[in-house]
Amino acid sequence: MFDKVLIANRGEIACRIIRTARRLSIGTVAVYSTIDAAAPHVGLADEAFCIGPAPATDSYLQGERIIEAALAAGAQAIHPGYGFLAENADFAEACVRRGLIFIGPPASAIRSMGSKIESKRLMEGAGVPLVPGYHGRGQSDTELAAAAEAIGYPILVKASAGGGGKGMRVVHSTAALSPALAGARREAKAAFSDDSLLLERYLDHPRHVEIQVFADSYGDAVSLFERDCSIQRRHQKVIEEAPAPDLPDEVRGAMAKAAVAAAKAVGYVGAGTVEFLYQDGSFHFIEMNTRLQVEHPVTEMITGLDLVEWQFLVAAGRPLPLRQEQISRRGHAMEVRIYAEDPGRDFLPTTGRIVHLRPPAEEPHLRIDSGIAEGGEVSPYYDPMLAKLIVWGEDRGSAIRRLRRALGRYELAGLATNLRFLSAIADHPAFAAFQVDTGFITRHQDDLVPRPGTVPGDVLAFAAVVLLLERERAAGQVAARSADPYSPWYRANGWRMNEDNHQTFRFAAGDMVYPVTVHFGAEGWAVDLPDGQLTVRGTRCEGRTVTAELDGSRKTASVVVSGFDLTILLAGGSWRLTLDDPSARAAGQDVGGGTLCAPMTGTVVQVLVEPGQAVESGQPLVAVEAMKMEHVVAAPAAGTVTEIYFRVGEQVADGVDLVGFEPAETRP
Repeated sequence: MFDKVLIANRGEIACRIIRTARRLSIGTVAVYSTIDAAAPHVGLADEAFCIGPAPATDSYLQGERIIEAALAAGAQAIHPGYGFLAENADFAEACVRRGLIFIGPPASAIRSMGSKIESKRLMEGAGVPLVPGYHGRGQSDTELAAAAEAIGYPILVKASAGGGGKGMRVVHSTAALSPALAGARREAKAAFSDDSLLLERYLDHPRHVEIQVFADSYGDAVSLFERDCSIQRRHQKVIEEAPAPDLPDEVRGAMAKAAVAAAKAVGYVGAGTVEFLYQDGSFHFIEMNTRLQVEHPVTEMITGLDLVEWQFLVAAGRPLPLRQEQISRRGHAMEVRIYAEDPGRDFLPTTGRIVHLRPPAEEPHLRIDSGIAEGGEVSPYYDPMLAKLIVWGEDRGSAIRRLRRALGRYELAGLATNLRFLSAIADHPAFAAFQVDTGFITRHQDDLVPRPGTVPGDVLAFAAVVLLLERERAAGQVAARSADPYSPWYRANGWRMNEDNHQTFRFAAGDMVYPVTVHFGAEGWAVDLPDGQLTVRGTRCEGRTVTAELDGSRKTASVVVSGFDLTILLAGGSWRLTLDDPSARAAGQDVGGGTLCAPMTGTVVQVLVEPGQAVESGQPLVAVEAMKMEHVVAAPAAGTVTEIYFRVGEQVADGVDLVGFEPAETRP
């Protein structure tokens, strides 16, 4: 076994690898970009090297700098994690050439199976069923258009390299193909430095089932069972579970056999995942990921194995620790991915500072893999995944109950996340009944993503309570320092000369404004809300934790106040409110609506129009890329572009003006 390993990655996977290395008494070396200098993975490692500025192309994708850091630290091996250089055959070869162990498969296997096009050719030759499609070498728009017509719409455009939904588009018509190809190529080039594409028939209700395989350098390979990863958005997995529910045993066995055969066919070594689509009793190979998967913890939970430890052992030349007949599974595990994104805005990535972080305490059946810390910044440069929450239960029902409870205790404030969205999935009856395929989120969108600005009365009441308690505290401090501490001017009880004692607040959420009036009484507060009134008694505040009796029910919330912004964390949900200033709101309305704004912080990757150009409703104007995902700003109506404020390659902040726009109906 080697003595020291460099982790060529960041975030939660780097922290997770370091934990296993520590348990095995292996020294660890971290690498980081300038923006990640204070990141948790840097502090966890025994030593760390800065490898460049924030953009991944200038840091985490700089293979030669990473190798030089490993050599300087005296590391014998490099673990690539997933993403970045994990499936880069040239990097794997360079490591070996410089005398380092690459903890992953040989470069030949990465090239064969890391390319979706090449892997499909290999599987076709081995008799593994494929989704009908095109994976030829011809990559011109003309060749791809002809292939699409032959396959029949709808089709799926996919990047040949990489995964995670990058460079993937569903196309329903000939007219939509050309812009889809252009966008997929840009995303694929940015994420994987390879813009080659393939086409597949789009299956309308498949499940995504994958097999975890492991192989050693002695020709042995095993299956570590399957995972169901069907709940996805933008072709990226959101919830994974193992074993796959309601999968016929004969299909389960056939998938595992095909996956092991695929690994052996390419001389595979290490951890890999063979992915299939399953629909109407049949399964189809789609790709092989030649690395450790994000969702590997659910396999670890049902097998009791540490897959990173297996990676270390196999990379050090050891045989597989167990034979196929020695591997067993027990119970059911689930993993949810916590993203910095706004489900109410079509899952756009979000950025900002994490001002409050209180995850549930880990237990024997609860695990959290995280790469964030309170006070840390979430930047636009990397994938928006913040952490993973994994639970285990004796069966699927108990795993769901544990998942619901853990999500309800996970507190994160400072930027929009998908925590409330994940809770909605866990609570959904169709999820409990496993009525699941890859269209689950789209089908239940209205249930899972509440209308923007919808705020429950309890949340508004807690917001008002916190502000009142803070004003009482501040008034008490001022009174204590004054010459007349009993002066009525220091009271914060809403006193009025000719009215009842009350205080009115206005809270904004999305496009909605909610008035809340608190009436002071001898035994508590009566709170007028937009949908009724409730009584508040027995309030207590300890730090950010607020407890109150609302209409006789004792409830506790965490409330984070930052300037005029409040985040209320209650019963597993998170709501962001702004204390509304009517005068400031009116001033903002005077600005007018003649511009289209950036939907997120990122980089302008394409400008598709010119000043003075007439455009139609829905016509793409500007493309912005952030966190390896591309978002196109389209014309909201027919009109004219009056000005372009940014050029390709320039950084933009969330909400800044991108395009000056004049709707057709306002022109003389």
